[in-house]
Amino acid sequence: MPETDDAKAAAVWKAMLTLVFERHDRRKEVSEALDMSYLRIKALRRLAGQPMTMRELAALLQTDAPYMTVVVDDLEKRGLVRREPHPSDRRAKLVIPTDQGRREAARAEEIHGRPPAEMLALAPEELDELAALIRKLEN
Repeated sequence: MPETDDAKAAAVWKAMLTLVFERHDRRKEVSEALDMSYLRIKALRRLAGQPMTMRELAALLQTDAPYMTVVVDDLEKRGLVRREPHPSDRRAKLVIPTDQGRREAARAEEIHGRPPAEMLALAPEELDELAALIRKLEN
């Protein structure tokens, strides 16, 4: 019996998840390289892209405000972020990465962005085809 389109899509999705999160998961490598939990690294990477309030950061990372305070306190203690008054909301503080924080976020991005050997072995045409398919999925 032929596989349905939904079943094919589910099988491909499962293969993609396995490839990224099981065979080539970089979270442990990044955590060890930066010597901090992966949630702290995620927070730092988000902040490197755009300073934000604690509330915004907690919502983005889907965690509660008290735990986000613990995370930001630790990042601040490490010299990776600083808190500054929000320019338009006296009740809020902006969390801003320091130069060192931006360097560490860039280091995490470099580790995450390193393609696995299997991808480097693809022919240029195959990479073009894969890139086109990914662009199609992003739209």
